[in-house]
Amino acid sequence: MRIAVIGGGIGGLCLAHGLRKAGVDVAVYERDLSRTDRLQGYRVHINAHGAAALRECLPAASWERFERSAGTGGNGFGFLTEQLKPLLVLEPDEEKHYSASRITLRQVLLDGLDVRFGKRFERYEQGDDIKLCFEDGTAESCDVLVGADGIRSRVRAQYLPHAGTEKIGVTAIAGKLFLDDNDWVPRELVDRANTVVPTSRAGMFLAAHDGLGVTDDDDDLLFDNVRPYLMWAYAAADLTVHDGQDLQREVLARIARWSPGLTGIVAASPAETISEWRIRSSRPIGRWQPTNVTLLGDAVHAMTPMRGIGANIALRDAQLLARCIAEGGDAIARYEKEMYDYGFAAVRDSLRAARQFADGGPVARTIFKTVLRTASAVPALKRAMF
Repeated sequence: MRIAVIGGGIGGLCLAHGLRKAGVDVAVYERDLSRTDRLQGYRVHINAHGAAALRECLPAASWERFERSAGTGGNGFGFLTEQLKPLLVLEPDEEKHYSASRITLRQVLLDGLDVRFGKRFERYEQGDDIKLCFEDGTAESCDVLVGADGIRSRVRAQYLPHAGTEKIGVTAIAGKLFLDDNDWVPRELVDRANTVVPTSRAGMFLAAHDGLGVTDDDDDLLFDNVRPYLMWAYAAADLTVHDGQDLQREVLARIARWSPGLTGIVAASPAETISEWRIRSSRPIGRWQPTNVTLLGDAVHAMTPMRGIGANIALRDAQLLARCIAEGGDAIARYEKEMYDYGFAAVRDSLRAARQFADGGPVARTIFKTVLRTASAVPALKRAMF
C-alpha cells in the first residue's frame, strides 16, 4: 500500500513517522522549497495526549531529541482581572506538558522521512489508483491520499467542497516580549499562563516560554531559537484591522486603563513581533462516505486558538490514522468515525471559548467573574469545574 500525505506540518509528519514505523510505504509532499523555509517563531503547547502521539509515532531517538529540546509546561493557569487581581488560579496537573519551539519540532519531525519539497498540490484524479497532480506539471500515484495541508486545504476543497472555514467575528493582535531584556515583568505572568478577563468585550492571553530550542552543541539539524519570551494576544469582537494600522498603538489605546504591567508588556514588545489574524473556525458538516481519500488536522477540523489544542488534535489524528492503517481492513472508515466525533467536538468547544474570551456584555462578564471567584473559594466546585 502506498500512502501519500499532502502537507508537511506537525500532523502530516507525525503520521508519516507512524506509518513508516509500521512498515507502510509513505511519502510526504510539501509546498515549501526546503526544510528551512517554515521558521515560525512562536512555540506550541504539546499536552499529554499530543506527547503520547509523538512518543508512539516517532523513532526512539527522535522522541528523545524532542524531549531534550522542549521545555516543560503545565505550571498552572490563572484567570486575572485587567488590574492583575486573581480571580482563580489552577494548580499544575499531574500530566507532563511541553512547550515546543515550532522551528525545532518541525526539524525533529522531518528527520528520517521521505519529504518531497517544492511540490504544490493542484488536484487528484481517481482511477485504479489515485493520481496526484502538482503545479510543476509532475504527477505521482498512490493508493491512499491524506490531506494534511492546513486550513486552506486543496485536498479538502476537492474532496469535501461543502466543508471549509468561516470567520467568527473575532480578531486578535499578538506579540512577544523577550524576557532576557525585560526582568521587570510581573512574576505571576511568567510563572504560569494567564487569561485576563476585563469588563470590556475583549480578552488577553499571556504565556511565557523558556529558551530551549536546541539540543546538542554539535547538532546541525536544529536551529538556534533560544531566547525566552512572553507571548501575549489581545482579542476582541469589535476589533477591525486594516492596512497601515499601527497594531501596537491600537492595543495600547484599548488597554490604557489596564494594569501598568500589561500596558508595559505591549509597549515594550518589538514591533516586528506584533501581528494580527482574523480568527476562523470550521463550518459544521455532516458525516461523509469514506473513500481512499481522507483528511487530518486543520484540513478537516480547524479550530480557534483559544483552547490551545489544535496541534494536539492533529497529533491525535495522526496517531489514530497510523494505527488504523497498520491494522488494515476498513481503516479510513474506522479513523473517520472516531476522528469526526472528537475533532468536531473540539471545534465547538474552542468556538465557545473564543466567543467567551472576546465577546459578551458586562453582565455576562460579571457573572463569569463571580463564578471564577466562587470556584476559587470552594475547592470542591473548583475540582468539579476544572
